[in-house]
Amino acid sequence: MTNIDPMQERLAHLIRTVDELSDTVARQDKEIATLTRRVEMLMRREAEREADTGGGAFFANERPPHY
Repeated sequence: MTNIDPMQERLAHLIRTVDELSDTVARQDKEIATLTRRVEMLMRREAEREADTGGGAFFANERPPHY
């Protein structure tokens, strides 16, 4: 066994770790993109709902306008 063998072993472990991290980042990027699209869709849907209903939101400490 020479001095190069331990370095080659460490390098192989580092390469594997970098590959695993790269896969994780790629998966997270896809998940973030999906979640961003869903949030945008929900925001559009809520904006449309508020526009259809006049945008009125009633809170527990406020009386509705029909009182």
